[in-house]
Amino acid sequence: MLMALVACAAPERQDAVGDFRSRAVTRADGGVSVAVSVLSARESAELYGVPLAEKATQPVWVEVHNDDDRPYYLLFPGLDPNFVPSSEAAEAFAANQRPDAQRQLRERFAELAFRNPVPPGQTVSGMVLTSLEEGVKLVQIDLAADGRTRTFSVFTVVPGFRGDYQTSEVFKREIYPAEALRHVDDDEAFRAALEALPCCATNGDGSRNGDPLNLIIVGGLEDAFPALVRRGWRPTETKWSGAIMRVVTSALSGERYLNAPVSDLYLFGRPQDLALQKARDSVHQRNHLRLWLSPLRYQGKPVWVGQISRDIGSRMTIHSPTLTTHKIDPDVDEARTALAEDMAYSQSLAVVGYVGGVGLAPPQAPRQNLTTDPYYTDGDRLVMVFYQRPVSLSAIRRFSWHETHGQHEPDGRRGTGVGVGR
Repeated sequence: MLMALVACAAPERQDAVGDFRSRAVTRADGGVSVAVSVLSARESAELYGVPLAEKATQPVWVEVHNDDDRPYYLLFPGLDPNFVPSSEAAEAFAANQRPDAQRQLRERFAELAFRNPVPPGQTVSGMVLTSLEEGVKLVQIDLAADGRTRTFSVFTVVPGFRGDYQTSEVFKREIYPAEALRHVDDDEAFRAALEALPCCATNGDGSRNGDPLNLIIVGGLEDAFPALVRRGWRPTETKWSGAIMRVVTSALSGERYLNAPVSDLYLFGRPQDLALQKARDSVHQRNHLRLWLSPLRYQGKPVWVGQISRDIGSRMTIHSPTLTTHKIDPDVDEARTALAEDMAYSQSLAVVGYVGGVGLAPPQAPRQNLTTDPYYTDGDRLVMVFYQRPVSLSAIRRFSWHETHGQHEPDGRRGTGVGVGR
């Protein structure tokens, strides 16, 4: 079975080493602008001459241009509390080399390092050595000056990662014609539009309902997705040969796989535009969600319709092309509530609420998803609106229609003290 799966998967390809500066993500605030790029393992080995990834180290290139009237200092712990000073990293590789090679290596690491400060009217660039991450990396840039700070959250993709979202058209162009977009500013009209959405994701031809659509996320690459990554959510890989092999080896070894692929569910006639997961102790256990971009726009922000559940094990099934599937926790409301509580700590969750639309399925009469796993729910959808600016726990606002939620409480979790729970 394994050989058949690998044969059907997309072939492995070598990742090209390009100019990391050309793919830098830029941000600006007032008179200060930054550019950020994360290096792959191959790029860092070519640049430094030593395999940094083998010591779980990943360079992040940062460029700061300062048109302000005072010098700024880049705070390295903001990028990574466990950042590695360039001198320490150099010594880790220099120990077993000849004296002349040691000297050259130390000079190379020092030459590439970012150096504070960034004087007014000048540009400073260099590397900060951070912990190795796969898939995506949220780079936090905190710049401090006398009486002033500049903060940027930069969502970057690590080269070589084959995220399934990268094949989605929604990240390349506007997929809905202008006449199909529905702009909503009023909260009650927004609630009605959300409750009118389909109850569930479906199979490919739409003939069978699957998991409940119990999640609404308002935001995008500037706010919502960085917030999810900040809390440990990672995008899933495409189902190519390397990913399938890693699923198998992770299952046999019991190790985690932070970007394990997910199966396709359908809404609006297409598979999910983005899938994210939060790995637990092994590949068998994870929280995962799927998102589809809708034609709705709330106060100018994109609206994503989603499905979230908690995987608690694996089993064989004839209802999946791979003959295996994850078993979900039947209390899907618990995963939904846990996400709200998790995102309250993201510093970006601004507004939260619940609406109907899924339909009640009590524990005594559960529904089934496409792989016949039972689930029960109070029938509501979690709605979360994200802002780019920092939002404290006490500042999270609830939709005015929040209080009507909670007529059914399968898991008994009511309230969290900050208004994000059930």
